Amino acid sequence: MTSETPSPDSAGDDLLLRVSPPRVPRHLLSRPRLLANDPAFRGVPAILIQAPAGFGKTSLLAQWRLEHLSHGLVVAWVSVQPRDTPQRLAQALAMAVRRSSGRSTFGHVLLDAVGPSSLEGITIWLAELAQTALDVVLIVDEAERLPAASREALAYLLRNAPPNLRTIIAARPDCNLDIDDLIAYGQCVVVGPAMLRFKLEETLELVHERFGATIDNDTAARLHALTEGWPLGLQLSLTVMARGADVTGIAGIGGQLRDQFMTLLLANLDAADREFLTRIAILDHLHPELCRRVAEIDDATERLARLSRDTPVFVAAEQGDWLRMHMLARDVLREAFTALPTEQQEGAHARAAAWLAERGMLEDAARHALVAGQRELAYELAERSLYEAIVKHGRQGVVLEWLAQLPADELDRRPRLLLAAAWTLAISERHEDAGRMVARIQAHQSSDRPDPTLQCECALILSGAAVFADDPDRFAALHDPWAESPPLRDPMLLQVHANRTAYRTLLEGDPALARLRQQQSPRGDFGRGQGFVGRWGEFIIGLSYVWEGQVLLVESLLQPAVASADAELGRRNSFSCMLAALLASAMWERGRPADASALLADRIDVLERSGLPESLLLAYRTMARMAMAEGAEHRVIELLGALDAVGSARSLPRLRVASLLEQVRMHARRYRAGTCRELCQRIDAMLDDPSLPQGRLWRRGVDALRGLAQGYAAIASQDWRAALEPLARADELAQALRQGRFRIEIMGMRAFALDRCGERAGSAMLREAMDLAQSYGLVRVFEDAHPDLGQWVRQVAEQGGEPGRAAAPAMAPARPAPAREIPLPTAARGMVLTPKERQVLELLARNLSNKEIGRAMQVGETTVKWHVKNLLAKLDAGTRKEVVVRARILGLIQPGD
Repeated sequence: MTSETPSPDSAGDDLLLRVSPPRVPRHLLSRPRLLANDPAFRGVPAILIQAPAGFGKTSLLAQWRLEHLSHGLVVAWVSVQPRDTPQRLAQALAMAVRRSSGRSTFGHVLLDAVGPSSLEGITIWLAELAQTALDVVLIVDEAERLPAASREALAYLLRNAPPNLRTIIAARPDCNLDIDDLIAYGQCVVVGPAMLRFKLEETLELVHERFGATIDNDTAARLHALTEGWPLGLQLSLTVMARGADVTGIAGIGGQLRDQFMTLLLANLDAADREFLTRIAILDHLHPELCRRVAEIDDATERLARLSRDTPVFVAAEQGDWLRMHMLARDVLREAFTALPTEQQEGAHARAAAWLAERGMLEDAARHALVAGQRELAYELAERSLYEAIVKHGRQGVVLEWLAQLPADELDRRPRLLLAAAWTLAISERHEDAGRMVARIQAHQSSDRPDPTLQCECALILSGAAVFADDPDRFAALHDPWAESPPLRDPMLLQVHANRTAYRTLLEGDPALARLRQQQSPRGDFGRGQGFVGRWGEFIIGLSYVWEGQVLLVESLLQPAVASADAELGRRNSFSCMLAALLASAMWERGRPADASALLADRIDVLERSGLPESLLLAYRTMARMAMAEGAEHRVIELLGALDAVGSARSLPRLRVASLLEQVRMHARRYRAGTCRELCQRIDAMLDDPSLPQGRLWRRGVDALRGLAQGYAAIASQDWRAALEPLARADELAQALRQGRFRIEIMGMRAFALDRCGERAGSAMLREAMDLAQSYGLVRVFEDAHPDLGQWVRQVAEQGGEPGRAAAPAMAPARPAPAREIPLPTAARGMVLTPKERQVLELLARNLSNKEIGRAMQVGETTVKWHVKNLLAKLDAGTRKEVVVRARILGLIQPGD
């Protein structure tokens, strides 16, 4: 009888490759929230990375290995196999530590002789490790391959780990290590699929790092939506793009990506599993019982659980037993479903409709019933569900899809469908259609006894349409008669009315009172999250802060609101886009262009179609100012022209005036007097048109824009005295409306003009404007207003707040100076050391040896010695310690490096 234990020589040969770590992928993006020293992982003795295939577990382990090596730790790597008994596992652990630490005698009891069995080998390994003076990080990859006894041994290791051992384990979701107690007591952190999935900002960084400026943010955001942040999906997508696919459009990438998905993943399924997935692909959300009913398979529960563990087809788990299929897999499988016989397709949809209707999921049931040919049932279910879909959940797209399919006579037969349609059209660019829907609703009322509740709701619908039509005076006329005692009982409608009351107060120029009224509005249980109407309350409060210029408060309020809206409504939902536009404007004012750009990526087209005018204006203005800061004046002209076109297409003249003002501001930066004068004439001609709104609220807003444009035009002509009167007029209007950011900009420009006139009052006014900007968190306001004003503000700040004379403006400079707006890196860091020398220098500062530096950088020791020699010469140092000291004195590395 022969022993299963290999000889020492064969054991070494067998274990050598298993303890050899992989290289970090070339294009791996180090995500800050997944760095090994992140506070979520720091000081935790064990980390369990648990996710299906394709989520980048091994890549993350390889990245963490390099991070730990760079801090001088010993990192032992083990890739386990299905035949690893506890004895073989202990031998693999011993070999891993021996190789990574360079201690040729470590684990000799386990490796040089027939090792002990069961858990005794793990005990010996732990005891020997505890006696060393090494800080060891143990990485175990593919732990799901271990047999049950070895998983028990691994759990034993975690529970008895000495203080100098930290363990990181990667496994698939079906791997049960029985360490729930360690997780509950905070001794082990679990990293799941949600944390491994890429966020939008990370996808943008990954794409731009790989392809540079050839891929714009909108395309990268659509790529993120296509892959849903799935790491393998992103990797396949980037491979498709690198091979020369049409990178200007996502359709070609999506098609090739679906083909690869089909080839690499779905083709490996057996026929029964493939048929099961094909039949349930028609469902947006999956439940075991629903899948059993639709697929007519008794073992659907077990099959769904197995496939969700073994394949990356299911990527997003909902509450309880609900799952969702990945978009790529679902699209492929739905194409296969259409090849089934018609009666099978209709039967599957009918069974889905029945099951969903029984459980009150009426909207999904209606859609399946319509596809199944059960039209009467579909229309009945739609009538019962669509009103709440729009008023309570904000699912505008769903209602619009039904409107396109419903016959006109069905709408007239079902008043609640008419209401849902009117609400949906009112909060979009189709506000005139909303008015026609309301007329049809009112036509069904009795002329003798009109229902006041319905009349008030119709007024709410029409006032909402007036807001989207940018007609504040009509909004006020519709809202004011019902302002005090609305005849409403529905909590949702009462909340809508409270939102409108707060917005009405904001239009009068009292943002603080608007917030107070919003906060005192009635609260109701609107279901999941805060409900759509509750989210509108957050939007109005955020808009009031933007109105005042309080961008610090906008950031704290709207960052969680945008994340929540994106998760529940969808990133391209019109309301999510409007919230993002407010937050993006604040991020830009805070001097965070990358955040602003990510927020607006792949959203502008949604805002153009159905965004609130104020959100649309903020989005375009933010993008134009970002382009101006980059020196891309041609892009600014394009964006402002697009804003003017949208204002014309949607009959929003205030947006056209705002576009012309931004163009005046752009040309005034270069002192183009003639162009500014021509643009101001266009503004005057437009506002003199008698067909434009003549109401007090609308006129007050555009008059402030006109005054500022005239002031900029005078500054472009360097007629400083002429600039004072229109700027003072605009300042008076901004002060009456309490538009803080607008007023600070005007104060800065007035101070600039006064200073150029030789008046001392300009210095005091500038100091006040600077103090206000600092209080509000406005970083960009003066630089965006005029580069010479920005330069003066910087001079004042450097002098400790004592304003001197503004620098004389240059006459039509050849190009705007982007270096003045976006600081460049210091020359020392870019010219003294190469990137590799800087990396070696940082590792030297951590007292790492040449061998340890080589491991961390994945280069040979000879290469490290060559870099160290160059550092000694460049820094005129005689020892490694002197290199680090001199580098710190010269500012080449920070004290904490």
